[in-house]
Amino acid sequence: MFELPSSSIVNKVIPKNSFDKFISNKQKKQLTEYIDKIKWTNKLSAETINLEGSGVKEIQLFEIVLKKKEINEDILNLVDKSIPYHIIFILIAEGQYLVSTAQKHMHPIRLNTSVIDWRFNSNWNDLKNFTFTINLKQSLDDVFTDLCLQIIGKEISLKLNLPEIIAKEHKIKQLNFEASRLEAAIRNIKQFNTKVELNTRLQSILKELTLIDL
Repeated sequence: MFELPSSSIVNKVIPKNSFDKFISNKQKKQLTEYIDKIKWTNKLSAETINLEGSGVKEIQLFEIVLKKKEINEDILNLVDKSIPYHIIFILIAEGQYLVSTAQKHMHPIRLNTSVIDWRFNSNWNDLKNFTFTINLKQSLDDVFTDLCLQIIGKEISLKLNLPEIIAKEHKIKQLNFEASRLEAAIRNIKQFNTKVELNTRLQSILKELTLIDL
């Protein structure tokens, strides 16, 4: 799907039981019910594409065929936490695909495990119209940030680093949640004065959302 140098190609099927030592029996069952096949397609590193990174040392690409078309972040996080490198997942189901990746850092105590900071998920799209690109430029950090911005549909900003982008995305998520809560409350409350008060707060939140930009 991604047009990448042949030097980065791995094309290796990963058995689902490879993650058994990192997960519980319940999680093993969930992984089996959710995932049909996992294929490690590419490895982006200094050795394979001659690019290095500071926070991002390597990027692995995993193509995952699902048994049902849904995004299960718990399962993706299980895989992500068990691998110390950044992973780009291409989820495939019912003729559609979704791109997902997570910013993460190494666990301070448990070696070779990761802590998830934030997950970026695209919408489901037709497989015949794969629009994402991996731009190999400058550093692996830039490569990863560029893809994250594609996923959230933002233009590249040289003024923001990935932690700043994540902070803004987190703020947007909080505001959207609060807006949804207020909209539900406005629908259910009959007192006119209370409706006016809640609507004023809602409009303030919606305005704040429009002012958040990368």
